[in-house]
Amino acid sequence: MALLTLSDVTFGYTGPSLFEDLSLQIQDGERVCLLGRNGAGKSTLLKLILGEISPQSGVVALQRGARIAQLEQEVPQGLSGTIREVVSRDAPERASAGPPVVDAVLSRMDLDPETEFGALSVGLKRRTLLARALASQPDVLLLDEPTNHLDIDAIDWLETFLLKRSGALLFITHDRMLTRRLATRIVEIELGGLASWNCDYATYLQRKEQRLESIAAGQADFDRRLSEEEAWIRKGIRARRTRNEGRVRALKQMREDRRMRREGVGEISITVQETKRTTRQVIQAEEVGFSYDDDRTVIDDFSTTILRGDKVGLIGPNGSGKTTLLRLLLGDLQPQTGSIRYGLRLKIAYFDQLRAQLDEEETVFNSVAFGKDRVDFNGKTQHLYSYLDQFLFTKEQAHSVVKTLSGGERNRLLLARLFTQPANILALDEPTNDLDAESLEVLESTLVTYAGTVLVVSHDRAFLNNVATSVIAFEPGRIHEYVGGYDDWVRQRPQQAEPGPPLKKEKPAPPRQRTRDRKLSYRETKELDTLPGKIEELEAQLAELHQMLSDPAVYQNGGEISTKRQELGKVEKELQEAYARWEVLEEVREGGSGQPE
Repeated sequence: MALLTLSDVTFGYTGPSLFEDLSLQIQDGERVCLLGRNGAGKSTLLKLILGEISPQSGVVALQRGARIAQLEQEVPQGLSGTIREVVSRDAPERASAGPPVVDAVLSRMDLDPETEFGALSVGLKRRTLLARALASQPDVLLLDEPTNHLDIDAIDWLETFLLKRSGALLFITHDRMLTRRLATRIVEIELGGLASWNCDYATYLQRKEQRLESIAAGQADFDRRLSEEEAWIRKGIRARRTRNEGRVRALKQMREDRRMRREGVGEISITVQETKRTTRQVIQAEEVGFSYDDDRTVIDDFSTTILRGDKVGLIGPNGSGKTTLLRLLLGDLQPQTGSIRYGLRLKIAYFDQLRAQLDEEETVFNSVAFGKDRVDFNGKTQHLYSYLDQFLFTKEQAHSVVKTLSGGERNRLLLARLFTQPANILALDEPTNDLDAESLEVLESTLVTYAGTVLVVSHDRAFLNNVATSVIAFEPGRIHEYVGGYDDWVRQRPQQAEPGPPLKKEKPAPPRQRTRDRKLSYRETKELDTLPGKIEELEAQLAELHQMLSDPAVYQNGGEISTKRQELGKVEKELQEAYARWEVLEEVREGGSGQPE
């Protein structure tokens, strides 16, 4: 029996229904990612599951005795007390011996139980609320944008924890790497219904693209036939003869079908206003230091040079000083030691991660143009309705109040407001929070082709890979700059030293030195001759396995996919060992050539 079942659920606020006859089942052990465009109703669906609102029709059922918990998208107002008190509120009573479940969760999440909740950063508040959800030991865990305001280390920990956790998981996220690693199934709200994709994220992207192409072709064919029938009916009296009444009735039905068709949400359009270029050297920081009043040093002896066109990502743990460094580089704060020099003609547009620039009680319309009905854009005047339409806000939404918008819609509104300003430097503090995948891709494409300079604070690993030309990383004891994006930083960063004398770790080195003092034996020579063929064979097996695992049919048989993945891991290990052995023998042959053994 499924842990959670939704049957023929219909719900809407005003206007068209968000969902119609929506059905979903989630089994124990499943990790289901819920996708959909901003405003499609993802958070509303979680409220229906939790019973906070009731469907207009249909049934939402939780298995008898099952517990459910949620991590909300936003930090609730009015929460107070210590971290322990907040986390303990939903924890079940435990009479058995051993450490209480709250203590165990607090320890695993590295939270100080006696710290006041109100004094925490947004990231630590989110981590505390996640601990509260986990401490309730739910059978069904609902996560709404769980990585928002979490740093990269916390996201890595969360991924590992959720992979090991038992029970069912339904999560909403914009983090594509998180989805790739966690999701065993994808469900997507689209056009008022729910599509289920019983596959991983990579396969979902391929299959969805094929489906969209098929839908577009079907709609184009329908519109062509409707156009032909409309032309026929306009020919005159012959179309209304008795023998053609059936055709007339069919045309009326086609008109109704076309009227009732739900159109997909369009694609956000982002254009940065042009302005005069900066000088080639935009910012030069030399031995910069900064401390707060509590004598806590945030920045120490940091130097960097940022040139026009650079896309610089700032990454590091929450509270490490990323926003402080960003403000120093922008001139909002003055360094206490060292100096920062700026190029000429700098015009900066700043994106605030907490959306403090938005007035909750103001309308969307007034939030962008401050009461005006037109905006000046690249030397031309554009009506605000037309401009907002590029960011997927209809005329009706333009007059709605900011506090009624979803998280993703607020981010789109802030982007719309940001890009009314001509700028040659974009400073973005967590711009990806809550944006749907389609909007993220457009934002990434805009920033990549943008001729100006970008400074971005982000924990979105895929975003950093796609946009950043370099990253400034806050690491233990230092701040260091690396070429490339997130994956490049992971590859280049120094590994933490393990405890114990380092010399013991380096003892394998002498055998490599002896390769110069000997020749290959007969057996090693034969082995070296056969290794290239073996490597080619293993690579062919690997390619065949990857091809099999990309076939959607494989995912219908759980046993088969498990076997194939085990086989894939075995072949990858053998291939790695073969390459390593080949390199060792090649080094012996080159080092011992012409020398006696």
